[in-house]
Amino acid sequence: MAIGLNVPEPETTCSDENCPFHGSLSVRGQTLEGEVASTDMTKTVIVEREYDVNVPKYDRLMKRRSRVPAHAPECLGLSVGDTVRIAETRPLSKTKSHVVVEQVDDEDAAAGGGD
Repeated sequence: MAIGLNVPEPETTCSDENCPFHGSLSVRGQTLEGEVASTDMTKTVIVEREYDVNVPKYDRLMKRRSRVPAHAPECLGLSVGDTVRIAETRPLSKTKSHVVVEQVDDEDAAAGGGD
């Protein structure tokens, strides 16, 4: 099933209702790239993104990070430290409005640079 993004479908299958490939979850809006910081919750990962913010007073850049909870389909098999691409979707819980759609190779992430 095509999800509307240019991402490869995982080789393994799953019976997750909220899987964009094997379930009925549709994706929309923006896509983000980050690193998996935590896999402690069931079917949820925390994706951490680091970015720089300009501080005009000191004419410097300051590092900031954002942590986004995302639904992790069983067919992707994610672990801490993986670089992933997440897509926006309907709210799945109080805090989850994103789903992991692709596990990005480290070579592609270094060359691409993110959004």
